[in-house]
Amino acid sequence: MEIGFIGLGVMGHPMALNLAKAGTRLRVWNRSPEKYDALRAAGAAVASSPDAVFANTRLVILMLANESAIDSVLGRDTADFEARVAGHTIVHMGTTSPAYSRGLDTSIRAAGGRYVEAPVSGSRVPAEAGQLVAMVAGDAADAADVRSLIAPMCRESFACGTVPSALLMKLSVNLFLITMVAGLAEAAHFARQQGVDMAQFQAVLDAGPMASAVSRMKLPKLVERDFSVQAAISDVLMNNRLIADAARQAHVASPLLDLCLSLFTQTEGLGLGRSDMVAVVQALEQRTASQSP
Repeated sequence: MEIGFIGLGVMGHPMALNLAKAGTRLRVWNRSPEKYDALRAAGAAVASSPDAVFANTRLVILMLANESAIDSVLGRDTADFEARVAGHTIVHMGTTSPAYSRGLDTSIRAAGGRYVEAPVSGSRVPAEAGQLVAMVAGDAADAADVRSLIAPMCRESFACGTVPSALLMKLSVNLFLITMVAGLAEAAHFARQQGVDMAQFQAVLDAGPMASAVSRMKLPKLVERDFSVQAAISDVLMNNRLIADAARQAHVASPLLDLCLSLFTQTEGLGLGRSDMVAVVQALEQRTASQSP
């Protein structure tokens, strides 16, 4: 069976490439065509439009940046929506609000389609290595089929129940990630400002109990001031806002997350939206400079 894949951004491109390399018959589409060459070389077919994807496949993976991009591709609230989703299984692998996903599930099912949400934990490097962690929610049989299909992208996947349980899991995991990386950036900033040897700081942290896969990926970038993107500031900020909104709606206190929201908003305001999330250290540097006598 040929599978559709729409959205070949920082995460979507390596995810689709891993599927194609594993022998999955893919038909792909992206707004900008520069991502097609490697996928063609791996055996994927390139569609001329989203309609061409839906016309030739019965299961379509969406790895899109936000809710408006998903609505646009599906033709939601237009006459095209039913034609695109009826008889199809739509797999939403991006990150949106749980409320949006719940509504999309209702709309797709009402139009005669099926829906699975399968957000992933991980950034560009794990995506390239096929080491993402997927959280899957939907009808049990559909979710099981999707978990099997996406195995070439993932180190592990988890059945989370019904929609939007997977997105609630993803937001919970991302709350930890956001606060952890902001704390790591602040620690590196403090060390640098105090004149600590940064290479030794990295070695000490790597040898200690706080070391993790994330710290080992992000700390070298902070030490070397390498802001090339793995997880972009703007994407992290979007996640931060989604989690904060969900916390407000559920009347859940989130003081650390709220501080991070301020920092990542400031970082994006510095024009660093497409830099890696460790660029949040530049907001800390700006705040330090403003306190200098």
